Amino acid sequence: MARIVITGASDGIGAAGARRLAADGHEVVVVGRSRAKTEAVAAELGAPLHLADFSRLDDVRRLAAELERYERIDVLVNNAGGVMGRREVTEDGFEKTFQVNHLAPFLLTTLLLPRLVAARAKVIQTASAAANHFGGDFDLDDLNHERRYAPMKAYGDAKLANVLFTRELDRRHRADGIAAVAFHPGVVRSNFASETGLAMRVLYHSPLKYLFMISAETSAKRLSWLVDGEDWEPGGFYGDRTPIALKLQDDGAIARELWDRSERMLAAVDTQLS
Repeated sequence: MARIVITGASDGIGAAGARRLAADGHEVVVVGRSRAKTEAVAAELGAPLHLADFSRLDDVRRLAAELERYERIDVLVNNAGGVMGRREVTEDGFEKTFQVNHLAPFLLTTLLLPRLVAARAKVIQTASAAANHFGGDFDLDDLNHERRYAPMKAYGDAKLANVLFTRELDRRHRADGIAAVAFHPGVVRSNFASETGLAMRVLYHSPLKYLFMISAETSAKRLSWLVDGEDWEPGGFYGDRTPIALKLQDDGAIARELWDRSERMLAAVDTQLS
């Protein structure tokens, strides 16, 4: 039995994943933004819960401190994320899509890294095929999308950042026992895209979704395979048990630079707070 912390566990893929992993016999720790929804999932599973809004980095820091109460963390599932509508800047000064999908899980993972290394943990990142469809033109000089912004472009870039972060986490810490992997959960019927524009809301919330989208439970099987299976390569990006090749050509330099810039962005916030 593993102790698994899963973010974004109050609904959709995260909630279905938490249910599946609990049914597999694991101890699940659920993390969500909505108190009511997170409490409902936790009560259903008899699991501990934590609340955090990833659009506030102070919430992420508090969450990391709260997670120190657990003797060990065997698996961290960075699942929280989403696609937004109009461009918003968080109270921390970052474009919301980039912060919620990349910077916040980057911060959480690095804050927990000593605990994760001690447990030789798995770090699983919910990415998306949007990394290829919308994130190919990745601009490290415009991570906040100040020059160019479109909801799906920002989302694709953030999901590409998830995969690059996974690759660099593997490069830096595989020798320390960390097994990092990213996965595409599939196009899932859920409350995803509830904050974006009309077209995406219609796509995800109309009856047509039942014709071409998979269930969250089907997606949860992919997560379960990564948690319990060993036949995947650390640092990889997977679909339904199949590696996904990135369209972005990177020999590792872009992933390293993204890590370094993410650290500098977070350090700048810490400097402002001190």
